[in-house]
Amino acid sequence: MLNEIFSPMRIKLNLESNTKTGVFGELVETISVFNPELDDRELLEAVISRESKMNTIIRPGIAVPHGYCSKINGIIGAIGFSEAGIKYGDISKDPVNLFFLLLLDEYSREKHLYFLSRLLDLLNSPEFPKIGGMESPEDVYNLLCDF
Repeated sequence: MLNEIFSPMRIKLNLESNTKTGVFGELVETISVFNPELDDRELLEAVISRESKMNTIIRPGIAVPHGYCSKINGIIGAIGFSEAGIKYGDISKDPVNLFFLLLLDEYSREKHLYFLSRLLDLLNSPEFPKIGGMESPEDVYNLLCDF
């Protein structure tokens, strides 16, 4: 399931931005660069709009920002890692280092819940701590293939 949503081309292990919106932009770009029918601005606005309603931190240091977009068919995602971490808002004092950004259509809510279940399996696995030390997007993707 996770390997269907992400791909090595949409995994960025060295995020450059130091703001939440900047990170969203970097991750959206990894999606739109291979999908020219998608507009960066529209996708970014979808994520920012959803994030403004409720913070998407699911664990200290880990966030799952997402947004709904009619031009998406199903769910598509990008992963980003920031060594320094990003201040994520007033709710969290800890910086966020790992981002699982999702874009989905309105009809994929059930699939979204299943994705979150699989993601929690990954986060609870003994393999999860290895993500921070992985050197290539392919390594991260190969780990996702097990979940």
